Amino acid sequence: MSKKEYQGLLEIAKEQVPLGIYAIEKKEYAELRCDRCKSVTQLKEQKRMFRAQGFRVMANG
Repeated sequence: MSKKEYQGLLEIAKEQVPLGIYAIEKKEYAELRCDRCKSVTQLKEQKRMFRAQGFRVMANG
């Protein structure tokens, strides 16, 4: 998959998750997710958890 195609998928995923994490990245690894959160506090906790593992987190909140 090209970088341009991946960016397009990220835009679609971003629209689908209003409050939560829609993707994580690490070096040559990328994963689309649909982690919906019930509160901003829960979102912050999840973001911290992934960042502690070395991931770049894309989220709406």
